[in-house]
Order: sequence, then C-alpha cells, then structure tokens
Amino acid sequence: MLSQAVGHREVEVIIIGSGAAGIAAGRHLQTVRPDLSLQILEAGARIGGRALTVRPKLLADQPVDLGCGWLHGALTNAWTSVAGDLGLAVDQTPAPWSDGGRRLQNDEGADVAIGDFFERAENYRGESDKPLSDLLKPDNPWNPRIEAIGTYLNGAALDQSSVLDYANYAPGDGPDWRVRGGYGTLISTYAGTLPISLRTVVTGIDHRSRTSVVVETNQGVLTARWVIVTLSTDMLARETIRFTPALPQKIEAAASLPLGLANKLFLRVPPYLDLPVDTQAYGSAKTSATGSYHIRAFGQPIIEAYFAGPLAHDLEKAGDAAALAFARDELAGVFGSAIRGDLEFVMMSGWATSAHIGGAYAYAIPGAVSARGMLAAPVDGRLLFAGEACSVARYSTAHGAFETGVAAAERIIDAAPAPAAIALANES
Repeated sequence: MLSQAVGHREVEVIIIGSGAAGIAAGRHLQTVRPDLSLQILEAGARIGGRALTVRPKLLADQPVDLGCGWLHGALTNAWTSVAGDLGLAVDQTPAPWSDGGRRLQNDEGADVAIGDFFERAENYRGESDKPLSDLLKPDNPWNPRIEAIGTYLNGAALDQSSVLDYANYAPGDGPDWRVRGGYGTLISTYAGTLPISLRTVVTGIDHRSRTSVVVETNQGVLTARWVIVTLSTDMLARETIRFTPALPQKIEAAASLPLGLANKLFLRVPPYLDLPVDTQAYGSAKTSATGSYHIRAFGQPIIEAYFAGPLAHDLEKAGDAAALAFARDELAGVFGSAIRGDLEFVMMSGWATSAHIGGAYAYAIPGAVSARGMLAAPVDGRLLFAGEACSVARYSTAHGAFETGVAAAERIIDAAPAPAAIALANES
C-alpha cells in the first residue's frame, strides 16, 4: 500500500527504508504480529532500495536488474523461498563462475592462482587485520585478474578491504541462481500491502524517552515505540539523520563500512550475432580496471557489463558515452573489432549518485572487522538497525539484508506484550 504522505502519526513500529531489510522486517511483523501497527518511511520515489528491475523498450521489455541480480547461496537464501511462494520463476542455470558455468576464457593457471588467493583469504585467522592486497604473491602474473575479482566482490580495491571481514563472508549453501522476472521485481512484489510512505525523508530521531521514539520527517513528526533503521552506511556516515542523543559509535561504525561501487551497463546485440549463451568474459587480463561481461543472459540478445571499484566510479563520472566506448574497446579485444558496431547502448546504473543510497554494498576497511556488530547493536531496545552492512557473514547480499531485517523484527516481537496480555490488562 504505497502513498505519497505519512499515514498514522502514532504507530507502534516505524521502519526507515523500503529496501530488502525494511520490507523483510515489515512482512515478518505483519505476519507474526498483525496487531502491531507499523509504518515504513521511504525517502525515494520507489521501493526496493538497491534492488531495481527495469524493462527497457530497446530490449523488448525483457527484465534486467540494475541492482542485485543473483540469489547467492540459493539453497539457503530466504528470497528463493519467497520467490516460490509468490510464483516467480527461478532460473537454475549455473552461474558462469560456478561448477557447470560457462566462461569464455578458461586458463588453468588463472584458476589455480585465483583459487589459491581466495582460499588463503577465507582461511585467514591472523591476530591482526590487514588489507586483502597483502595476500597477493609478488610477481604473480594473475594478480590483475585476482584484483579485478576482489573488486567485483567488495566494490572496492583489495588494498581498501579488510581480510578478516572477507574471511567472515559465508553467503550460504547452494549455487547462485536468478529470478527470471528480476530480483527487484521479487523484492517489490513481496512488499505486498505494507504501509509505505514514499518521498518521506527522515531528518531526525529523538530517542530520549523511555517509552517512545520521535521521528522527524519532511512530512511531519511521528512517534513509535520501536524504530528500525535500514539506511545505507553512506547515509548514516553523512549524518543525514540527526540522532538525539547522538550516536557517535554508530556513525563511526558506518564510516568504517563505506559503500563500495558496482555498476551495470546493458548493451543490445543483434539476435543473429553468433555469441555464446549465458557465458562470462573478462575484458582484460592485464589490468584490474576491467569489466566482467555476461554474454546473452537467458539466451537474450543482451550483454551485461559489470564494473566495480575505482573503474565504476570513473565511468559513472565520465557518463554513458564513455562507459559505452570502454565496453566496446574491451569487447572488441575479446571478439574482434567487427563487434563494435553491433553493440547498442541500452542503459547503465549509477549507484554512487543514487539519491538516499550512495553506492552498492558495504565493505569493511582494514581494522574495522567489528564494525558490523557495532552497527547492528540495538540502542536501548527501542532503536534497531538492519541492512546488508549489519550482516557479519552475508554482507553485500539481499538475503543478508533480509535476515537482519527479520532479526530486528524478532527483537520487537520478543519485547512487545502479547495480545492476550494486553486484553487481560485492559480488563483488570
């Protein structure tokens, strides 16, 4: 139930943000405790946060995900079950990087070097944290490829990313699958009848009272017994919300978990062009500033280019034409120069400049491995935090956001008097 204005001025639960975490928290409360009134406040003009499916006319309305697109750890991913409940088809074609997946460039030396690096990162148990780049072996010819993959994973260069944080990463069992109609479609559909107020920008949260929290917005003031904050770390670190009393530890934690950047560029190719289906290609093995290209996903005449880290920032700043030229150059190096004229620009995401978000997913800077727990910790039992950045093991994923949203909702459910107890109190 979307609206352009705030609904109830006094509710029991306010959720700030309608991304994966906010929607998961709202649906869990709605299902388990429908007696608790709630309101979701969304600063933007749409729901879904960093999940956004669009249907470009140039692609004959074929759905493409500008944000999250893969059900990582699909067998244990909560969104896989949600998709089944909603009747949305899940495509089980193996991801290009997984067993059975298709990759254009297959080099045993690269596979060994990449596997060795990430195995050492996953198993790192050093007493002190350090940048992931410290695990690179000097003079390894595959270091640029390793750095590129690490940048895709974190949205930031290896020298900016904590090795201990990466060692904690565990997206769950199972392969990586896709929602045929789009991950963004899945998340927005799951919102169902949740009361969501769009274009409602929260500017202040006053949590001085022991019985209520006051939320100031551009649409007026609301009060609630509990508030769940699901803002991105960049928005928290910029202090777009003023907390009273101040929460310096939260701001510091958010600043230690900056949003990395990953952007997608979609290109249309002629249907007659003989390109491999559902196949991945890297633009270059000589530099980390290279794209990963998903060729003809779902068998469609589409190439999805994936740029991350410094390269993504540079291309987003340079604009669509520069990104198209870059992709054409790289793909010409892979398929031959004749392909240049066959690549037609469709659209590109721009998450760094996306209002009220500011990036893709949160990575921990070296030395900040404890920041996720600090960010997720409740304040006085009434102010709760959720989102992918709060997940120690499943950060950067929509199902990590889902799980933290449900966990925040569960804290409220545990604290809220049961309906029977309320009725008994009213009778006495």
